[in-house]
Amino acid sequence: MHIDLSGLSALVTGSTAGIGKAIASGLAASGAHVIVNGRRSERVEATVSELSSVGSIRGVAADVGTADGVARLIDAAPDVDILVVNAAHMTMIPMLEVTDEEWMQTFAVNVFSGIRLSRAYVPKMVANRWGRVIFISSESALQTPAEMAHYGVSKTAELAISRGLATTLAGTGVTVNAVLPGPTTSEIFTGMLQDVYVSPGRAKDLAEAGRQYIAEFRPNSLLGRPAIPREVANMVVYIASHQAAATSGAAMRVDGGVLPTIA
Repeated sequence: MHIDLSGLSALVTGSTAGIGKAIASGLAASGAHVIVNGRRSERVEATVSELSSVGSIRGVAADVGTADGVARLIDAAPDVDILVVNAAHMTMIPMLEVTDEEWMQTFAVNVFSGIRLSRAYVPKMVANRWGRVIFISSESALQTPAEMAHYGVSKTAELAISRGLATTLAGTGVTVNAVLPGPTTSEIFTGMLQDVYVSPGRAKDLAEAGRQYIAEFRPNSLLGRPAIPREVANMVVYIASHQAAATSGAAMRVDGGVLPTIA
């Protein structure tokens, strides 16, 4: 299958590292003009420089966890054909210790950024009779993790938003889907592994830490290790393509078999 996104523009939020960066690279390699986004301008500029050899890339620094940041991003990139809502906030805190502020921050980034961006971009996609909206949710949306329930709840909300928006846009030529990665070696996740496993000496390196995390918290995994960002990005690039026109309202799992269900 040859995926050609030439002539299309794509915005990937939270794309200066990890899954988002891999998605930006994959979309650019398939011919899309990609807008990279992150909170800090120096990281955005570094990512644009790094990925410029892959394809057409530009960057916009904006914090999508705030209404002002989303507005700034929309002003800088008023039209996109493919919207990938990837920016995420994740912390490991026992549920009864999660503060109101932490709940609010998690929802500001993981939920409201996608709502605000969809409101801005989807009407133009509908007018063009073509568009793709892709929410990067998580397997945590379907099995709430005890060690970060607030994160899981926010990802469940993303699934509901994705399905509701897909239903709203039925017959318009705009598809809306969610991708559910399992544990993946993103910057956030590897930072957590470093803090919880490597630094206290429970694991000798990140690879061992990843396997220990899977054994401890995701024993149903068929992969036995965290995924790598490129493995998630491959699914996103397909869903963004013309070939995926018949896929909408779906929750596509890239979880390494973590979810012990057949559907």
